[in-house]
Amino acid sequence: MHRDNNQDRTWASPAGDGPVSARVELPASKSITNRALVLAALSDGPAVIANPLRARDTTLAAGALRALGAEIIESRTDWRVRPGQPAPGSAVSVDVGNAGTVMRFLPGPAALTSAVVSFDGDERARQRPVGPILAALRQVGAHIEDGGRAAVPFTVHGRGAVRGGSVRLDASGSSQLVSGLLLAAPRFDSGLEVRHEGPPVPSAPHIAMTVRMLRAAGASVEELGGGRPDAWRVRPGRLDLGSVTVEPDLSNAGPFLAAALVTGGTVTIGGWPRDSLQAAGPILEVLSRMGARCEAGADGLVVTGPGRVRGITADLRDVNELAPVLTAAAALADSPSLFTGLAHTRTHETDRLAALAKEINALGGDITELPDGLQIRPRPLRASASGEPFGTYDDHRMVMAAAVLGLAVPGLRVAGADTVAKTFPSFTEVWASMLGSRS
Repeated sequence: MHRDNNQDRTWASPAGDGPVSARVELPASKSITNRALVLAALSDGPAVIANPLRARDTTLAAGALRALGAEIIESRTDWRVRPGQPAPGSAVSVDVGNAGTVMRFLPGPAALTSAVVSFDGDERARQRPVGPILAALRQVGAHIEDGGRAAVPFTVHGRGAVRGGSVRLDASGSSQLVSGLLLAAPRFDSGLEVRHEGPPVPSAPHIAMTVRMLRAAGASVEELGGGRPDAWRVRPGRLDLGSVTVEPDLSNAGPFLAAALVTGGTVTIGGWPRDSLQAAGPILEVLSRMGARCEAGADGLVVTGPGRVRGITADLRDVNELAPVLTAAAALADSPSLFTGLAHTRTHETDRLAALAKEINALGGDITELPDGLQIRPRPLRASASGEPFGTYDDHRMVMAAAVLGLAVPGLRVAGADTVAKTFPSFTEVWASMLGSRS
């Protein structure tokens, strides 16, 4: 069940030798694919997911839902999902890997079965927050044993139904704690009201994504609390996902857009959605503040960089997946940057704040960890004289950050580059192709 990190390779990140000029086609969104899979498995009839992401996290999600009784037939262009249930009383296992969406989206559906469902995953998964969603599910009638760990491994003893009702939880550790409850809520006998109590929930656009996808599948969802909701009410009812087409993953656009910014080049992202389920606006806003010119049109999103990066002060709470790439770009800027709103990223695939500070400082950088972010003071960077590779800690976003740094740091070697397959299996090939097409 656990990943063999010995299979990861060291990658020689190619240096930039001029402005990039390229068109990039991104893989599909992990966030949308895994939400669609869960909604399809909970629907009353079959569903079709066109253009799904095929990567480690979505393969794990599909495998988990198959274990819970769904039939998922994969073709070259789509996944066809037929809902089902495991045999009553059967014992099944779910491998969450290191996928937050799997460990947080699947306990609710598991509780709706009549099976005993054991969850486990990679070593790092045991350190990631899942306790609040397990406690919330217990409050509304689920039977879950975790040995007091509030983390994987845990076991859900399905009773065929979940009572539902109202729960309060602190979701400041991950927006997925809210989304995981909302996705299964229409199938609870009384529906569910979820109220967040604590510091602001990070990645609020991902909760908005969940709400929009639930409504598109026929669920009745109310958002309570104004412009940045802190409570959600889902009424019980039918779900019918039908047919959906998954957007490109905009968070995976980050390193390519940063390449345009850093090199003074132009990158076109094909298929950039006009009305995205993702945080398209906040992504473009922060890039623009750092100096990029962003123009969306019929041909996609065209981003042009000025050849220098402006340092900025920004709260990255809603675009935290881009924080590693933005930190790399900021380390190459012409003035300091301050990024905040990132305390929760210490419990992502790795402690991203500590990892970024350690690895960029090892290149000669000057990054200071803060309780909820990073202070970045640009300095000339150089690859380790000892040949020590840039560490990525089994974190796909660290590989992408290293790629951006490699544009300005000749000879940069990147450890564990294969971990990028979590969401973008062909990343290094697409990156090399971009750099081979210059103006």
